[in-house]
Amino acid sequence: MLKVDKLEAGYGSGKVLFGVNFQVPKGEVTAIIGRNGVGKTTTLKSVMGIVRASSGTVSLAGLDLSGKPAHEMVRAGIGYVPEGRQIFPALTVLENLRVGQRSKPKIWTEERVLDLFPNLQRRIKNAGHALSGGEQQMLAIARALVTDVKVLMLDEPTQGLAPMVVQQIGDVVKLLKSEGVAVLLVEQNLNLTERISDRILVMSKGKVVETLSIGDFKADAERVHRQWLTI
Repeated sequence: MLKVDKLEAGYGSGKVLFGVNFQVPKGEVTAIIGRNGVGKTTTLKSVMGIVRASSGTVSLAGLDLSGKPAHEMVRAGIGYVPEGRQIFPALTVLENLRVGQRSKPKIWTEERVLDLFPNLQRRIKNAGHALSGGEQQMLAIARALVTDVKVLMLDEPTQGLAPMVVQQIGDVVKLLKSEGVAVLLVEQNLNLTERISDRILVMSKGKVVETLSIGDFKADAERVHRQWLTI
C-alpha cells in the first residue's frame, strides 16, 4: 500500500531524516517508536508533503507521489491527524467534518464515521472548543476518514487522554485495519502499540534501525526498550 524509500528531509540546512525506508501494508497497523527528537513526526510530515523531502520516494499502491503537496496527498487517499489535533475550534462538529471535503465521501460517509464516534453524533452542533480533549481527537480522526482514506497517519493520538478514551481510539484503529485501511502510527503508549500494531519500526537519529513483527517485538521488548527508548 504505502511505500517509503530512501526518504531524506529536514528543516532549512538541518537534515533530520537519513534514508528512511518502510512499507505499510493494506489492513495493517505499523507503529513508529523511538526517543524524542529522532524524526518520527518529521517522517509523517514528509510523507504528507508538509515538510518537503530533499530526496527519496513516496508511493501509494504503486503510484508515485513524491514531492506532491499535502492537498494532493489527501486527494490520493492519505489522511493525517497531527499531534495536537488542530481542529477548527469555532466550527461545529459537522462543519469540521465538511470543511475539507471536495466531494461526498463514498466509503467513510459522515453517517458511518459518526457511528464510530457516538459522542460526536450527540454533540454534532457543538463547537470544537466545547469538546473534551478525547472528543477533539475523535473529531480529528473522523475528519481524516471522511476524505475516504486508504492510509491513515496518526501522530500521538492518545497523548494526555483518559484510559477509557485510549481504549476507544485503539478499538477504532483495529476496526479500520479490518476494513483494509493501512495505519501508520506514532505512539508512546507501548501497551496500546502492542495491542493494535502488526509491526514496529524503531527509529534512531533519523533512521529506521529495526523493523520487527509484533511477535518479535513482544519477545524482545526489554532489549528494545533499553537500547532504543530509555534516555
